[in-house]
Amino acid sequence: MSNPHDMSTKSTAARLAAAQVKAEALTEALPWIKTFAGATIVIKYGGNAMVSPELQQSFADDIAFLRFAGIRPVVVHGGGPQISSMLGRLGIESEFKAGQRVTSEEAAEVIRMVLSGQVNREIVSRINMNGNAAIGLSGEDADLLLAHKTYAEVDGETVDLGRVGEIAEVNTTVLHELLDAGRVPVICSIAAEIGGEAGKPLNVNADLAASAVATALKAEKLIMLTDVPGLYANWPDTSSLISRISPSTLRELLPSLDSGMIPKMTAALEAIEQGVKQAHIIDGRMAHSLLLEIFTSEGIGTMVEEAEVAPAALRDGHQAHQEAGNDDD
Repeated sequence: MSNPHDMSTKSTAARLAAAQVKAEALTEALPWIKTFAGATIVIKYGGNAMVSPELQQSFADDIAFLRFAGIRPVVVHGGGPQISSMLGRLGIESEFKAGQRVTSEEAAEVIRMVLSGQVNREIVSRINMNGNAAIGLSGEDADLLLAHKTYAEVDGETVDLGRVGEIAEVNTTVLHELLDAGRVPVICSIAAEIGGEAGKPLNVNADLAASAVATALKAEKLIMLTDVPGLYANWPDTSSLISRISPSTLRELLPSLDSGMIPKMTAALEAIEQGVKQAHIIDGRMAHSLLLEIFTSEGIGTMVEEAEVAPAALRDGHQAHQEAGNDDD
């Protein structure tokens, strides 16, 4: 017969061991908290990380943690899965070209409704469970995001994407005022068209919108949550994950990437080339992926930075490639 005292002692020891692991994790995070205190970090949120309620709350908790750690997070989000679901229910076909959603005027209105009226509210609500800091914004609000209509190149031909835009201006005054007040801006990726008809939005790829916001704010980091662990040198070899890549090497690889990955890596590349220090592609399907990237020595995913570090797999002549869904708008 087991001794209840022995069982209690073992239980206490297990709890202490678990607590010690948590304490060690906090200790490891301390240098990074000191490094990034006061820094602006722009986070692009989208894809399947937005579908699971558990991952939604994990993301919201991470954003709240960043704020309480003295970091100034800005969230830019799309809502690809939710948009595709609503368009399907309304009988509107979803079509993608060059990794971007072809957007009719009818679809643009649906996208605005889903992003502003549903997705943005849900994100803000979850973040605010840890304190009323988050503020929901549309790119149309106060001309926060101004865009030109854009086109895509497909097989050497220019393709009209419909009501799709490319960010030309970011109203940083509004964002700085919110950040200085300790708020967390949560921005959905639709924009007003420069010189366009009032009330007719442009749909903007969330990766590219986040890159534009990060550049305008002179952010320390741009972090993009997606549906893959990062960029691979030799997909489907999962051991070929590229942990760090230089802009020059990435630019050479862009034409070989899967169409769904091109906007993400283009966004990362543009941010770095315009002054953002680091851009990261991380797996948003992993709980607390933001904290793992920012506050651990190992980090996760793929980091793009100016330092010339070529992955061994690339030096051996492998071609970077992997499948990435068209998970966002």
